[in-house]
Parts: sequence; C-alpha cells; structure tokens
Amino acid sequence: MKIKSLYIAAQEKNAGTLFVSMGMMEILKRNLHRVAFFRPIIYDRNIKDGDISFILERYKLDMEYESCYGFDISYVEEMISQGRDSELIEQLIEKFKKLEAEYDFVLCEGIRRSFLTSTISYDLNVAIAKNFASPYINIINAKNRSVKDVYEDVVIENEYITSEGCVHFATFINRIDKEQHATLQEKFSKTSYTCFLLEELEELNIPTIEDVIETLQAQTVMVGEYDHTRVVRGVKVAAMSLNNFLEHIEEDDLVIVPADRSEIVLGLFGALHSNAYPNISAIVFPFAMEMHPNILKLIDGLGSFSIPIVSVATDTYQTAKNITKVHARLRVGSERKIALALGLFHKSVDTAMIEQKIATTYNDIMTPQMFEYKLFAMAHEKKRTIVLPESEDERILRAAEIILRRDVADIILLGDAKSLEETYLRLGLDLSKAKIIDPDDADLIEEFTQAFFEMRKHKGLTYKVAYDTITGHLNYFATMMVHLGYADGMVSGAIHSTADTIRPALQIIKTQEGVSVVSSVFFMCMATKVLVYGDCAINQDPDAATLADIAIASAHTAKLFGIEPKVAMLSYSTGESGSGADVEKVREATKIVHQREPKLLVEGPIQYDAAINKEVAHKKLPNSQVAGEATVFIFPDLNTGNNTYKAVQRSSGAIAIGPVIQGLKKPVNDLSRGCLVADIVNTIAITAIQAREL
Repeated sequence: MKIKSLYIAAQEKNAGTLFVSMGMMEILKRNLHRVAFFRPIIYDRNIKDGDISFILERYKLDMEYESCYGFDISYVEEMISQGRDSELIEQLIEKFKKLEAEYDFVLCEGIRRSFLTSTISYDLNVAIAKNFASPYINIINAKNRSVKDVYEDVVIENEYITSEGCVHFATFINRIDKEQHATLQEKFSKTSYTCFLLEELEELNIPTIEDVIETLQAQTVMVGEYDHTRVVRGVKVAAMSLNNFLEHIEEDDLVIVPADRSEIVLGLFGALHSNAYPNISAIVFPFAMEMHPNILKLIDGLGSFSIPIVSVATDTYQTAKNITKVHARLRVGSERKIALALGLFHKSVDTAMIEQKIATTYNDIMTPQMFEYKLFAMAHEKKRTIVLPESEDERILRAAEIILRRDVADIILLGDAKSLEETYLRLGLDLSKAKIIDPDDADLIEEFTQAFFEMRKHKGLTYKVAYDTITGHLNYFATMMVHLGYADGMVSGAIHSTADTIRPALQIIKTQEGVSVVSSVFFMCMATKVLVYGDCAINQDPDAATLADIAIASAHTAKLFGIEPKVAMLSYSTGESGSGADVEKVREATKIVHQREPKLLVEGPIQYDAAINKEVAHKKLPNSQVAGEATVFIFPDLNTGNNTYKAVQRSSGAIAIGPVIQGLKKPVNDLSRGCLVADIVNTIAITAIQAREL
C-alpha cells in the first residue's frame, strides 16, 4: 500500500519539530493538491496550538482547526491511567482515517514525550504512528552534544522504531555546528540510514519582539507594523544615569526602564538617530507606567525611525527574570525567520530524494486496532441488518449496543419485547434502535414453517417436524429470517454449539454456486499484520479437492477484507523435499488451485517457517512469490489448523477473530461460547461486510 501520511516527532525540547514540519509541508504542497495537518495530541484543547495555527495559516489548508488534533494531554493520560490504551488508539485512528479518506496526504506531528507523565511507560508517538501506518521521521537535537552521543542516538532510535513495527522514513539531526557536520556526514555516508544534517543558525534561536510580548503578556505602547519581527539579542536594565548607561548598550538590545526615566528614554531615541551608537530593539516599561504626554509628543515628532515600546505590570526585577524565559518561535508573520529557515532546509535536505521516497515507499502495516477500524468503516459504508437470536446473553446485548452506537449495522434481536427492554435497561444499556422480533409470532412461524417444509419435504420432512424445528430452535427461526430477506446475516454461538449454528444454514441457506463445501477462516491479528488461517473450525480431514476449495474461498475472503492473498498450502515438507500421502494431498490441492485460479499466488506444499520468514524462504524456495510473504495459510486438516491458531494466539498475544464462515449464499457466523463482547462486535461487523458483498 502506497503511503498517504508521515509522522514527525522529537523526544527533546527545542529540537525543531515545527521547522521540519514546515519543510516537509513545502515539499508536499508543491506536489499534492490537498494536504492535511494532524496532531494526535496537543497540550491543552482550551489553548490554541501554535504549530497547528502556524501550518493552517501559512499553507492555507482547507481545514477547520478542530479537525487538526485528536485529544489533549489530560484526556490521554486519563485514558491510559484507566487502562484504556486500545480505546484511545481506536479513537485516534478514527479521527486520522477521516482525514486520510478526504485528503491526498496527511502530515502528522507528534508531541514531545517530556510533556507526558512518567506513568506512560512507552513511546506513545511510535505506537500512534504504527497504528496510522505512517512512516516515522524522528528529530534529534544535537545542541551541546558530542558526535558520539548523536550517532548512537540515531542508531538506537532507528532500531527501536523498526523493532516496534514502524517504517523508518528519515532522521533529521538539527542544531549541529560545523565541526559536528563534517564528522557526522562522514559517519553516515558509510551507513544505510537516511539522515539529514541541519546546521545551527543562531538567528533562528533569537527571540523577537513578538515572543517577548506573548511571553510577558505585554501591552503595546508604540509598536509598528513590522516591529514584531525585530530580534532581541540581549537585555539591559537602565539603573544608572544616561551618560553612563549609553556606553553599555549593544546592537539589538532590549532595554528595561521605568517610563518616568524620561532622560533615558530620550537618550535611547537619540542613540537611534545617531551613527555613533548601536540600535536597540525595544524598550520595556515595568510597573505598567505610562510616559508623560509631553515626552510622548516629542517622540511622535522625531520622524520615521522609532523604537518599539511595550509595557508590563511586573516590577523591574521580575520583568528581567521573566525575559530570560522567552524562547524563539516561528510565527506566520516572521517572514525573515521563515525565509532563513526554509533556506537552511532546502540547502541541507535532498528534497528530490524525499519526493522520490514518498512516491515509492510502501507500508503494509496492519495493527489489530487498524483492522477493527477497517471492519467498522466497511460495514458502515453499506449498512446491513444482522439478526442475533441469543438475546438472553448479556454479552450479545452489550455488543449490539456498541454496533448500534457506532452505526455499523442494524440489529434484530429475538425475544419478547417487554422482557428484553426490562433486561437491557436494568443493564444500563440503550437498545431502543434495535428491532425486536418475537419468535412466537404466529404469522412468522406459519411463513417460516411452510417455507422450510417446501424446501425439505423431498428429504422426507413432515410439516409437523418443520413446525417443531422452527418453534423449538431459535437458530432455525433466525436462519429462515436471513433466507427470506428479513435480515441480511446471522451471528450465533455464544450459547449454542457450532453444529447448532451451522446445520440450519447448510439446510436452509446452502452453499454458493460452484462451492462444494462450507469452510472457515480466522483473522489472526498480529502486532503489525493480519493473516488468514483456514480451515481451523469445520472440515476435519479434507481431501485434495476440498482443500483446494478451502484455499480459493479463503483467498477470496482475504481479498474482501483488503488483504492481498498470497496462499501457502501448508505441509510438513517444502517443495519437492518430502513424500507421503499427506504431502501428496497438499501437492494435488495446489495443482487444482493453479488450474481453477491461475492468477492467484499460491505455493505448496510449504512449511510454516518458509511461508512466513523471508530468510528461511530464501533458502528453501528462493524463487517463490509466496514464500516468506504468505498472508493466507491453509492447513491440511482440522487438527493441525485448530491447534496452530490457538498456539499462535496464546504464545504471541495475537488477536484471533473468527471463525468466519465462508461458502454460504448468505452469511451466518459462529461465535465461541467463551467469546468476549469485542469478539461479538467484530463478528457482527464481518457478517455485515459479507452480506454487503454477497
């Protein structure tokens, strides 16, 4: 999948995140029409975020401010402290995916880890980038650090980012001096790292009058249109007489002086108009004092050159102390600084290389949260109606509420309306949007019994047995609803066996044309990818033809859910290395798949390690298009498949979604009796997607 986003983040303060974001935005905006900017976490939602405001205004982005961020720090830390990390990530994915769908590209900017409390024991930026499938750009601040430390940081961060499942796009090393530049350039020329070295430009770190006004919350007394961008290189406090003080002023000084020291103020204006003295940047009046009207009138008449003057409420000492806390910021109006910054960026960064890398970088990361979001988005796109016959189970009711609240599907519950309402209200749920159908409804029973009788009478079914079946088994009633179009799909199994769920579907709905057998798959959600395992739930010992059917059906299911099918027909030997009845069955099944689906990428027989590991694959099947890259794993029998999926699930922490039943004309899916609410929610979404396609 070609990338549609990048994630920029720095661990340290003053590393230049906005600077790099601005440079990347310049590249993106000249190549793409609609670019979005997104900060998953901002400091405080009640205060306008400076980076968002800057990017929105400078690049005239077609976005509302509120759509440019996810949540603020207080919300994030509350969610994590409650153990709701996954829910937080899902909420961020939802916000991000809306932008990704609407815009050509999304540039994301993370928050410094130092802003978050020490209770967060992992790098949240990396976790978010991984779940966005956004290649990662990290920024390292080289200021006052040795070359050795900087180099080691690059290596460590690169290894960490990739080990966490992220694609590492590039490292920007900012604020380096000339000596560091030469040494680091030589070091990185011998590595495969993509590193860009940005030299320190002192002026970018020098605060401006605007920075002073903002930090000190100063009132403007006399500030011209272009004065805000004037730099402040030093601070002086006028605590002596004018004739002594003048010899201490330097170029671009900010002078703190009380407004009633008229001789100092006039002397500074005299110095401005004199070729013998430096030009100061600004004057700050402490104590919120005002100049005498006559002095103000005199200054007004001095001509076109003037000194910016601001006023603060604090005393002289506190004002001087506060000014030490003023830090330089890039601002939309700071054209001189912006020009300098962009000049440095384009001088130091191979922009053509970045453009090429964006165009050619692919990212196939799929985390469990991303896959769940994808399920919900696909199901919501064309909503279908799913019937849930097991409404007496609390898990079913809780899952139904989530589905309805997230607008994933319409829900039908089977049961007595009054009794069900009392139950869900007692649980604190709102299922008012669900449709409740009474399975004792005489008209429906008559319709379903007659239809079932007509369908099965050639098999010897009597009307009475048909009636008893429809009235005595909720799954038969619900399956008939799907068959006759009252619902688009069914999910059951929380309190029924697999046989009780599947048998009615086989008798009533039956298999699709050209499909000889109903089978199943599990979606195995690993840390950074989703694999498809089949068949791990239904067919005990399929022959070659049946195994081929399962493989083709599983490949189609994978494709339906956005997973590129590369099918591995598993066995205990790879290629031509082994023999025996079990191996020959897999070999024959692979040939049948090739004949029936010549464009489908399939390899078999192949061992699991060769199917999933590129290094092993290179040794065992070096020319295979599937080996090392398989996404669909077909097990030779139920014993192998069922044990393998459970072993992988328990040993790796993978999330297993399924079994997903495939091959029916209309979707019916089975739940495990030990299922969680989240399992039910995912199965309903999957069933809705299958119904949409079928």
